[in-house]
Amino acid sequence: MKLSGLMRHIEHLNRWNPRHFKGFHYAGERFGYLKAPLWEALRQWPGYFSVDAEGASLNPELDSFESRTQALMEVTSALVNQGVITHLHGERYPVTSQGRERAIATIDRTAAPYFGLRAYGQHLNGFVRSSTGLKLWIARRAADRRVFPDKLDNMVAGGLPHELSLAENLLKECQEEASVPASLACQAKPVGVLTYCTETPVGLKPDTLYCYDLELPADFIPLNADGEVAEFTLLPVDEVLQLVSGSEAFKPNCNLVLIDFFVRHGIINPESANYIHLVQGLHERF
Repeated sequence: MKLSGLMRHIEHLNRWNPRHFKGFHYAGERFGYLKAPLWEALRQWPGYFSVDAEGASLNPELDSFESRTQALMEVTSALVNQGVITHLHGERYPVTSQGRERAIATIDRTAAPYFGLRAYGQHLNGFVRSSTGLKLWIARRAADRRVFPDKLDNMVAGGLPHELSLAENLLKECQEEASVPASLACQAKPVGVLTYCTETPVGLKPDTLYCYDLELPADFIPLNADGEVAEFTLLPVDEVLQLVSGSEAFKPNCNLVLIDFFVRHGIINPESANYIHLVQGLHERF
């Protein structure tokens, strides 16, 4: 099997130009990357940021988690009013350079890519074993979603707020997105972490996805509870592979989660050309 149709998804999500960005620092450590509009806008708050040709740094006098979080809340709210940031999501994400457990503050989810901060999410593959092989439950995003409306999605996928543990958030997302009861959701198996870094019109997304597999009973039918999913379809894994390889039907980062699933379940043949390049591409070194 030729893997070029799969590789393009990895290449798309790892395309960015460092020359387009300035650094975002605190205490001499880089936490994120800023495009010009935000870098210039931060000059409005000299009490919170030191801005120069190299980028912007949070004031070291903001010496507590709470004071840094409050400053970022004030600034991002003002930037929404000014039209620099589109809106606020309402979920708090960690501001961190080395893992979510070492956050120095939190910031609204929507603002994270404007500051080029690493964000975290969880994606779950819901699959069924049948006499004809593996089948995957695939979600279609609702038409009113702000991002990627009508695109195909993993059965369960969502962001990881700072205040929730991985286990807590996974149970919440399973219930909200697919009505998976806790007794079943807790059987999900953590299968690894995927990373990518992609440039967007407003900033940078160096993202980390925690991935899970959940084998489902044949009689389980997912049902959305929060309005984010229009429908679910149970598809043979070969059909999902063809959709990923030959189309843009899926939300972009879901392609990476599915490629990882294909690799781990032996659906992609290691004898294929560029197999190692494909597998290595799922783990960018930012």
